[in-house]
Amino acid sequence: MPRSKRCRRICGYPDFWSFAPEGCANRETIEFMLDEYETIRCIDYEKMTQEECAALMGVSRATVTGIYEQARSKLADALVNGKRIRITGGSYRIDSIPASAKLSAKGEQIMRIAVTYEHGLIGQHFGKTEQFKIYEIENQAVKSSQVIDTNGTGHGALAGFLRAAEVEVLICGGIGMGARNALGDVGIQLFPGVSGEADAVVTDYLNGTLNYDPNTQCDHHHHEHHDHEEGHECHHGDCGSHGCH
Repeated sequence: MPRSKRCRRICGYPDFWSFAPEGCANRETIEFMLDEYETIRCIDYEKMTQEECAALMGVSRATVTGIYEQARSKLADALVNGKRIRITGGSYRIDSIPASAKLSAKGEQIMRIAVTYEHGLIGQHFGKTEQFKIYEIENQAVKSSQVIDTNGTGHGALAGFLRAAEVEVLICGGIGMGARNALGDVGIQLFPGVSGEADAVVTDYLNGTLNYDPNTQCDHHHHEHHDHEEGHECHHGDCGSHGCH
């Protein structure tokens, strides 16, 4: 029986998540895992030895050598053949967040929606959420869903975790300004001020009838809307593109 892959520690999420050759929008995409990114950052950018990189990532030098060689090979392929690079999850751990390797690689036609999740309902505290439920959407329908533990680590790490999992939309209850900014920095579209059963909420989103409040803050999330005029209905034509990327 093969051994399970050990999660590699990374020190932070990248500031830039994708790269593409100029004028080549439809080229093949190479998936670049976060542990591969970390070896390039440590060895080529920070000028660490492979032993130092291995100690930082909590794995053996032989493991780092294998990851690093694979990362360099991917970079060479992208540079020589004009392919796009997309940084995504992999077997990693950061700030006590479990590995997003629990999620398989996302196909080009799949969209991922996450909700803060608490006993089947939309969780009302983004920064303290202990679980996300992540839905894979294809042809405007839910293809699959999965509950992922987060340990309630704080808004910055949670935003990075969602970006590494290639989530495009987050639906939640209360959320503070710091978390809003963190999600905006990684390009995740936010629909706050939502309550109710998680699966039904996602169905409403897909149908363009999601009732949400863009001005919701964590310290005010317990105030109910008096009527629908205080909230917003999410009509796809009004809320930006919701198509699959």
